[in-house]
Amino acid sequence: MSMKFLFILLVLFFSYDAPAQELFAYTEPASNMAAKSIGIRINNSFMRETSLSRYRYHMNPEIMWGVSGKLMLHANAFFSNQSGSFSGEGGSVYVKYRFYSQDEVHNHFRMAAFGRLAMNNSHLHQPAIDLNRFNSGYEAGLVATKLIQKVAISAGAGLLHAMDNGKYKFSSNPKERNALEYNLSVGKLFLPKEYTSYNQLNVNGMVEFLGQSNFSLGNSYVDMATVLQFIILSKMRVDLGYRFPLLNNLKRSANDGFLVRLEYNIFNAYK
Repeated sequence: MSMKFLFILLVLFFSYDAPAQELFAYTEPASNMAAKSIGIRINNSFMRETSLSRYRYHMNPEIMWGVSGKLMLHANAFFSNQSGSFSGEGGSVYVKYRFYSQDEVHNHFRMAAFGRLAMNNSHLHQPAIDLNRFNSGYEAGLVATKLIQKVAISAGAGLLHAMDNGKYKFSSNPKERNALEYNLSVGKLFLPKEYTSYNQLNVNGMVEFLGQSNFSLGNSYVDMATVLQFIILSKMRVDLGYRFPLLNNLKRSANDGFLVRLEYNIFNAYK
């Protein structure tokens, strides 16, 4: 993708007159799901292997719990056909705590701290760290989200540390096990133009930038993801995304691919 095309895409995205959206597909905003709610997700990734030009399937079933208005927990499992047959490879736990909120009508600013712990038993085959598919390890970071009338912008950064996947060694160099992850996401609601009911179909568009830098290796990548999102009856969600590299000198086995996410939320799931 040329920079000219990227510029035109962003101008069209920001010029459309619609309320903002911050339910991002590839990143988590500082906002949390509703308190006392339970969410179920099925994350399906179809990633194209760079060396073989074929797609691998990764499925991550996930359960989310809105403990309170400030605290949210996720737990998910990893399955893929990376080894040739479809099998389980591990799982992770994610926690996010919103510690700051400045709320006004159609305008708010929120900040949250998050952490993730992942365990994985799959083969290791890249220096880039991916706690959602390939690596055991942990991450801690901060995310901030700003809603300004019609535009929602979210930015986050976290420190990653990769551990060995059981008998599979990540690296013999301890410094190569650490990386900085960063992201910038923009979301917008395209339909409906005017709210009349919670039963209306919501159609959202998003642009997300996802990056990682390994300072010991001196290499980085920056990806761009475009997302079309549908929210049905205010509780069911479908995300359709495509991710591809803008800058890519940190080696990965798969640089681009598709995301299909299905989600169902149960509000006031318990007293």
